[in-house]
Parts: sequence; structure tokens; C-alpha cells
Amino acid sequence: QVQLVESGGGLVQAGGSLRLSCAASGRTFSSYAMGWFRQAPGKEREFVAVINWSGGTTYYADSVKGRFTISRDNANKTVYLQMNSLKPEDTAVYYCAAPRSSYYYTWERKNFGSWGQGTQVTVSS
Repeated sequence: QVQLVESGGGLVQAGGSLRLSCAASGRTFSSYAMGWFRQAPGKEREFVAVINWSGGTTYYADSVKGRFTISRDNANKTVYLQMNSLKPEDTAVYYCAAPRSSYYYTWERKNFGSWGQGTQVTVSS
């Protein structure tokens, strides 16, 4: 199991940037893909981005492609989400998550078993 704690959320104007961080505990962080998801009020939690265990492969939702960048630092057991050109529709609680199994590259929510508590991102127009 991997324990996850997100930080870096806040209030930003449209067009601005934020960087989210997710600190992990546990010895096996470097063997897990890591994902970011988000949930807006009244909506289902949706996939945002995923990165594989080495950091060499990434995949993004169409809605954030070209604006968001996921990265990881295995030495410091941290995964990041750099968010640029933010839009009001990006407003949501953002969660980092790890899949149920190591060395499993996936972006389907049902395959993720460890979740952080979430961090609020609010983009004003």
C-alpha cells in the first residue's frame, strides 16, 4: 500500500498556473504508476493524467492535454502536476492515486486503490 498526501491547491485567476504535489510513503513508490484525477461539484471523479513508474511514459485526458504536465521524482517519492493556462472549468478537488498493483500502467479509475485526501483548485474567471 502507498499512502498519499496532496498539496499545492489554491485560488488562481483564469490563465494562471499552479503546481500540485503528491508525497508518497512506502518503500515501493518507484514501482507504481501514479495518476491524477479530479472531481468537480456534482460530477463524477475523472481522470486527468498518469505517469508510469520510471517517469518515461505519460498519458493525459484530452481536456488538459497541452496545458498540464505530470512528472515524478522517485528519489523524493513525489509526483507533480504542473497546470498552466488554467480555465474555470478546471475547478475541482484534485486527487493523486496509485494503482492496486505495481508495474501496472492504467488510467481507469476502477484500477486505482490508494488515494490521497484531495486538494482544492479554484479558477476564477
